[in-house]
Amino acid sequence: MMKPNIVYIVLDDMGYSDLGCYGSEISTPNLDRLAQNGLSYTNFHVTPLCSPTRASLLTGRNNHSVGMGLLSNFDLGPEVPSSRGKISPAAGTIAEILKENDYSTYAIGKWHLTPMYEETPAGPFDNWPLGKGFDRYYGFLEGMTDQYTPSLVYDNHFIEASKTDDYHLSEDLVDHGMNFISDHASIFPDKPFFLYFAFGAQHSPHQVPQKYIDQYKGTYSAGWDQIRKDRLAKQIQLGICPPDRTLSERNPGVKDWETLTSDEKRLFERFQETYAGFLTHTDEQIGRLITFLKTIGKLDNTMIVFLSDNGASQEGEFNGIIEQTSYFNGIPTSSESLLDRIDDIGGPDSQPNYPRGWAQVSNTPFKMYKQTTFDGGIHVPLIFHYPQIIQDSGSIREQFHHVIDVTPTVLDIAGIQVPEEIKGVKQIPLHGTSMQYTFENPKVKTKRETQYFLMGAQRAIWHDGWKAISFHTKGTPFEEDTWCLFHTEEDFSQNHDLSTEFPQKLLELQQIWEREAEKYHALPLIDKTIELFAYVSPDDKVRSRNEFTYYPGMGHNLATPPIYNRSYTIKVPIERLETGEGVLLAHGNQYSGYTLYIQNNYLFYEYNYVGNVYKIQSSIKVPSGKSTIQFNFLKTGLLQGIGELIINDESVGVIKMDKTLPFMIALEGLDVGRDAYLPVSESYADKGDFAFSGNIEKIQFSIQND
Repeated sequence: MMKPNIVYIVLDDMGYSDLGCYGSEISTPNLDRLAQNGLSYTNFHVTPLCSPTRASLLTGRNNHSVGMGLLSNFDLGPEVPSSRGKISPAAGTIAEILKENDYSTYAIGKWHLTPMYEETPAGPFDNWPLGKGFDRYYGFLEGMTDQYTPSLVYDNHFIEASKTDDYHLSEDLVDHGMNFISDHASIFPDKPFFLYFAFGAQHSPHQVPQKYIDQYKGTYSAGWDQIRKDRLAKQIQLGICPPDRTLSERNPGVKDWETLTSDEKRLFERFQETYAGFLTHTDEQIGRLITFLKTIGKLDNTMIVFLSDNGASQEGEFNGIIEQTSYFNGIPTSSESLLDRIDDIGGPDSQPNYPRGWAQVSNTPFKMYKQTTFDGGIHVPLIFHYPQIIQDSGSIREQFHHVIDVTPTVLDIAGIQVPEEIKGVKQIPLHGTSMQYTFENPKVKTKRETQYFLMGAQRAIWHDGWKAISFHTKGTPFEEDTWCLFHTEEDFSQNHDLSTEFPQKLLELQQIWEREAEKYHALPLIDKTIELFAYVSPDDKVRSRNEFTYYPGMGHNLATPPIYNRSYTIKVPIERLETGEGVLLAHGNQYSGYTLYIQNNYLFYEYNYVGNVYKIQSSIKVPSGKSTIQFNFLKTGLLQGIGELIINDESVGVIKMDKTLPFMIALEGLDVGRDAYLPVSESYADKGDFAFSGNIEKIQFSIQND
């Protein structure tokens, strides 16, 4: 028997109930067909965040054991080996394993398994996809990107997406995925392939052409409370939820829909219409990929595994957001400030994420969200499609399983063993259990006995049909965490806390959690969240410096100077003709960032604090010929300071900056001599990348340790 082709399809931040075949009103006919011709799992779990889930999926090991305890953005140094922001070489990926077994290996889409300080045009590339076993790659390295103007990587170099008006990232990703497979099938028709396809959808920004949003006009006027009830009823009908189950209570802070104002309802409906349209569009792209595999005769011998990386996102806060930076810097938003831009939601002039009320709908029937160890964060759909060995297609499997079980299952079916060494590095054993036993017997008892969960300081343990969950309040002692206890075999949506009724069972599970956490090197608990974006690892040889010099021609760079809450100077020696203009330096985009540019012979500096723009125009024109441009920021208080523009040692403009960002500028990197992606400034938004028409000698950052 020929070895199967293998395709992993991963969606981002999509909850348990969003697919039509899992109870949703959202149209997902192509994924529904995969379920009809495969198996749908109703008791499948992941980690509460994207990077850890992806590390576990690709390695078949627990995320802490392979160094991905948190996001890849956070490398906490050698003292915390569970959170290095990169996959340990001792945990080879499925791509590395398959490559040694004569597979071609391709990755498309979101990666998010590389430390930020390695996301530079000069590498190092060890933790980029090609360094982790993939032959070819097309996608984006970070956790999210704009769907209309993405920050893209092709193999080991940054590229720029098409500038056409009808461009959309999901469509582009499928085009390149089909191109990779077409090349493969044309040259090596008898050689199997592995395709890891990770969409940017359904992570924010939720962006999709207007016709998909319009498709859901009026669908959500009943509100999130009623839509949750409708989904639960459909889930029970489909067998996705056990009968006679009830919804979990409304999550803390989510309002009763009927108490909202008419303006709030109108705004919140638009957010969900956009999300639903985004998912339908994503389903269409998956349909294109499946149709292509069928057309070239590869579908019948292709094993497709579909899953979401975690539950629905709480990062839209309670009112929704239309840009990304506010949440990741702890800046609150209000519905009143969003109403004037309601028609922008979903389009190229917004980067939206829906309110938490809709996120809880996505996670029906469970409570809480992504980032938590409640089932709203970790209980997601899983579909296996491989008709060659699945005899009762369209049926449901209820056995408890975890993302670490997927790769062992695929290797088991393909008859491939994990090598003892990869690239000379001794490999740690797989932690997962093959799920192939569930293919033949729908009622067989799960072979999994235990699975721990940990995200920062949020803990949970599942053991033999029982689950204990801790809820940690940041800044409080871990010993004071509140624990709850659920009998999941009897209480699917986990509504009935039995911790006071069965204290010995709770104690037993807490002790099992301690044992498993130690076994898989999950400790220590980490009582930090978004402030980790400002942390600089001792291994970060780029951002640990105080002096940076960039030269013209440097590619897009995500490892940017750490200017947060510090004084700094930017110095730029230039040469220009009398009318020379353009961007000298740009970091970020129209939602947050800073830029230095010359326009109409004047020098400008702009700093965008989530829509609040600090702008300096020079009091004199920039002289022709050679000159030295300088910007100084003098810190005067916490996240405050004075900005000053200088031309040839002469002060030409000063501004007081009452607010600067504490942790993160938009996940769009730094460009020299142009603004390559989304523009930081509205002043040159209609001028493309507004490349500087003169000469830049270099750009020098000097950062103080204040």
